[in-house]
Amino acid sequence: MGSRGLKYIVVLGDGMADHPVRKLGGKTPLEVAHKPNMDSIAREGRMGVLKTVPNGMPPGSDVANLSILGYKPECCYTGRGPLEAADMGIKLGAKDVAFRCNLITEREGRMHDYSAGHITTEEARELIKELGRRFRIGEFYPGITYRHIFVLRNCNPEIQTDPPHEIPGEPISEHMIRPRMNEVAKKLNKLMLDSRKVLSSHIVNLVREKQGKNPANMIWLWSHGKRPKLESFKKKYGLRAAMISAVPLIRGIGVYTKMSIINVPGATGYFDTNYEGKAVYALKALEDHDFVYLHVEAPDEAGHEGDLEMKIKTIEDLDRRLIGHLLDGLPENSRIAVLPDHPTPIEVKTHVAEPVPFAVYGPGLKGDGLSFTEKNGRRGSVGFLVGDQFMRFLFQKVKTPA
Repeated sequence: MGSRGLKYIVVLGDGMADHPVRKLGGKTPLEVAHKPNMDSIAREGRMGVLKTVPNGMPPGSDVANLSILGYKPECCYTGRGPLEAADMGIKLGAKDVAFRCNLITEREGRMHDYSAGHITTEEARELIKELGRRFRIGEFYPGITYRHIFVLRNCNPEIQTDPPHEIPGEPISEHMIRPRMNEVAKKLNKLMLDSRKVLSSHIVNLVREKQGKNPANMIWLWSHGKRPKLESFKKKYGLRAAMISAVPLIRGIGVYTKMSIINVPGATGYFDTNYEGKAVYALKALEDHDFVYLHVEAPDEAGHEGDLEMKIKTIEDLDRRLIGHLLDGLPENSRIAVLPDHPTPIEVKTHVAEPVPFAVYGPGLKGDGLSFTEKNGRRGSVGFLVGDQFMRFLFQKVKTPA
């Protein structure tokens, strides 16, 4: 499907888009951040806006990234859990269900911190192992930092869950698994509440509290599903593809679509991620791949924390430390795109299902002369795209003079 001989790279700044912020005089973080490289891509390339979340679907990174990659979430999305399970090498049978399992901080019955202070992976593994020893319902699999997996075998529960990052400060009693009278929901709600007794007294959390850190004193189960059916990227587009991300969810999409999963040392999925390393590994991947999907989580984390200064910094780090290096080393026969998957507004602290700006630069594309902002996305020459139309635009053939 791609133009013959071209290379493609998509840089995804998770949650990078935002709403106008009062402290910024009604401007967004993208509008005030110093980001000459993104602006260059937008100025020399073409801009538009993309609807990444289908109507009625949750505005999560799972749904949005599937949509950007040209897969229809309405047809193939089953839940976040099975995608992350794939990245961790967890095998799911046809009747098995995987849940995302967060380590959270509960205080006075409320969701105080969905990430337990971004607990370290080493600390988290000790806690997840202890839960596996103490409880016999389901299987616990340790992941990285606060992100883990819980699996129920031979089970197909008709239940609903709430993402922990969407209910900051709210009573957990109002967001337990539903319907409350469902037998599986009863067992899982009891498991989550009972986990407080085990985790609160664990030495890992006693030390964290002594150090003034948020304890991982409870688990939160959410976004369950069976293994999805996804066509390989190579079969869908005829291109050899690679995935670079520190987030299990995104890598899981890569696993199911049979992309090459490239691990970058020092990539953390947080503010301290190895931006330069991701750029180096992406350019290396382009030597034997046609397409690279490069995902950076940091802006989204800043949005969830409501940290305005950090969100601006993550945008500037992404621009200077990653995109700048890409542009310096990008082969001439390449197209590069930059976009968020969804907005994570500072003043909302969670994802919203609104269209996002995108810019694409490379052969065959005439420049719009704009800077990379939400408003300019709506002014761009590409206009309004939905779902898989983005990939079609990215891969459109280069028009040669008659």
